[in-house]
Amino acid sequence: MPTSKQTTAKPAAKTTTKAAPAKEGGGKGLKAPLTPSADLAAVIGSDPLPRTEITKKIWDYIKEHNLQDAQNKRLINADEKLKKVFNGKDQISMFELAKEMNQHVK
Repeated sequence: MPTSKQTTAKPAAKTTTKAAPAKEGGGKGLKAPLTPSADLAAVIGSDPLPRTEITKKIWDYIKEHNLQDAQNKRLINADEKLKKVFNGKDQISMFELAKEMNQHVK
């Protein structure tokens, strides 16, 4: 018999894990393919891509064209193509990139 400071152990509940079934044609959330607008397609191409791949391709474009600010690497300088994606702004912070990108995908 347990004393007041002792507790009886309860048996652990059985947990079962099932693998999620594979979905054809994409997924949900970050893996859902999104179609870029014409302005964004000029930078990354017109194929539907997951949000993560779109961000990666934008960064590849930024690095390929040396568009990070030399003094402050958190800032992105826009060329003519990116200026359309950045809604006419000459420069944005890397933290604004997702916000600006979201306006150009559906």
